[in-house]
Amino acid sequence: MEKVSLITTVLNENTTIDSFLDSIAAQTHKPDEIIIVDAGSTDGTIEKIKSYMKSMARLNIRLFYETGNIAHGRNTAIKNARFDRIAVSDVGCILHKNWLKHLTEAFDKHNADVVAGYYTPSGSTFFQKCLATYTSVMPNKLNKATFLPSSRSIAFTKTAWKQVGGYPENLNTAEDLVFARDLKQASLRFVPAFEALVFWPQRETWKEAFQQFFRYAQGDGKALYFRPQTPLLGARVFLALTLIGYALSVHSIIGIALFLFYAFFYWLYAVLKNYHYVPQWRALLYLPSLQVISDAAVSLGMISGFLKRYAKV
Repeated sequence: MEKVSLITTVLNENTTIDSFLDSIAAQTHKPDEIIIVDAGSTDGTIEKIKSYMKSMARLNIRLFYETGNIAHGRNTAIKNARFDRIAVSDVGCILHKNWLKHLTEAFDKHNADVVAGYYTPSGSTFFQKCLATYTSVMPNKLNKATFLPSSRSIAFTKTAWKQVGGYPENLNTAEDLVFARDLKQASLRFVPAFEALVFWPQRETWKEAFQQFFRYAQGDGKALYFRPQTPLLGARVFLALTLIGYALSVHSIIGIALFLFYAFFYWLYAVLKNYHYVPQWRALLYLPSLQVISDAAVSLGMISGFLKRYAKV
């Protein structure tokens, strides 16, 4: 069986690095080396990694220091990897014990160039469970033909990485989806392995959720990456702004009634779309609120991304 390098990046991950490395140590099929690139941590992350390097030398952790964004860090890690097979995940996630086993089995069985793993959103609060319906591809919506893996759970050959030019370092967010899209469009052997799971903790507050949506959309805008749901989002926002403008300009019962009619169907859309994932009465409030936050943050983030791309803001 071919050897595998597991790569990741860190920046001030003091509260999550232990659980991440513990989940690597618990793998039923362990990586042959772990490449970690630090972008300038100052919170004790490095000290914890060095402690693991001493106490768990069998993990073969190799630590590098390189200032830059996450795409640059990943590319640096891959350049320093000794083996052709590269597995990637993010600190902050927890790897299922069979994660790497399933990735390597998919490589061997299908002679793959790219193996698309999957992730399960995790969180103990009701808010996190609702948020997951907006941040994640839910299991019943997985499509092997169209699914683009996040770099929370993916593996590929260094040859494939070179073929597409690596992770795009001009992007601070959405770089992994653009990279995955490039891999998929490069006529490489692209194999799904949805059983290769990582557990991805969800944000805990409304503010953090807004910031997450905004940053992801900002990366999409800068990369001119349009998700399948983007046209529908644009239509929702345009119609809402049009009706609000009309109601304010004419000051009529008709204008207000039209907006309230739209607001009802907006609420109904948000509930019907995701209520079956979180079937509690609280979802009748949480889901529409998250829809509003998502639509607003994504719209603003996309605009910001366009400006960063074209106006150099």
